[in-house]
Amino acid sequence: MGASTEDILRAAAPLIELALAEDIGPGDATSEATLPAELTVEARILAKANGVVAGLPIVEAVLRRVEPRLEVTALARDGDQVAPGQVVMTVRGPARGMLAAERTALNFLQHLSGIATLTRAFVEAVAGTRAVILDTRKTHPGYRVLEKYAVRMGGGQNHRMGLHDMLLVKDNHIAAAGSLTAAVRQARAAYPQLACEVEVKTLEELREALALDVQRIMLDNMGLEMMRAAVEETAGRVALEASGNMSLARVAAVAATGVDFISVGAITHSAPALDFSMDVETGRAG
Repeated sequence: MGASTEDILRAAAPLIELALAEDIGPGDATSEATLPAELTVEARILAKANGVVAGLPIVEAVLRRVEPRLEVTALARDGDQVAPGQVVMTVRGPARGMLAAERTALNFLQHLSGIATLTRAFVEAVAGTRAVILDTRKTHPGYRVLEKYAVRMGGGQNHRMGLHDMLLVKDNHIAAAGSLTAAVRQARAAYPQLACEVEVKTLEELREALALDVQRIMLDNMGLEMMRAAVEETAGRVALEASGNMSLARVAAVAATGVDFISVGAITHSAPALDFSMDVETGRAG
């Protein structure tokens, strides 16, 4: 599901427009009042904490959208580990445009880098096991492509993008259809070209799912002992995904049960921002 830089920038474009409209509005009053129009400055964007950077192409897009004359040089790449004080980008050009774009650019960078950083922590916590860290659809509206990109920059993998590209038969589908078997069979009949996953909560439901045409089974909110039993009973016939209230404190123990995937909603819906700043170094009349 890896998107190119062009895909990421295309997804970011309407968000950039929205963000700039709400922040700048009719103009940056402070910069226009205090800075001569011809003033040129040089600035550095630097990390203020340890983490994983993500979103540098979007930062450049924001800066150039506000002031096309800005010269932007990236000194790091998305996915890189960064340390406090490390310069990830330099910017040179008209001061008014640079400062007008600053907050919007940093908002994107801090949010996406926070997701990449938290994802990397989960990935490192399960190192040495077979488990792959997945994201979920618990993303901020409009930001899904960007947030799932940030997950990949942190070393995780993407689950489905939306409701359209994979079948995931969950508890409410099962309840509405009357049974797990009925729900899966109806889904497979309607969309045979899509991969199918089904959610189970008990070993009895697992056994029912194993008899069906599914590519993955989600073990929903199971305890460690039940997950280990599910892995043993499945014996590699179908990929197993652990899901439900996953935390850094618990994820290593979950991975040790032998599941193939662990989905973590927190990496997108609750990742703290990774702090960056833009510091103006020099200025001169243009």
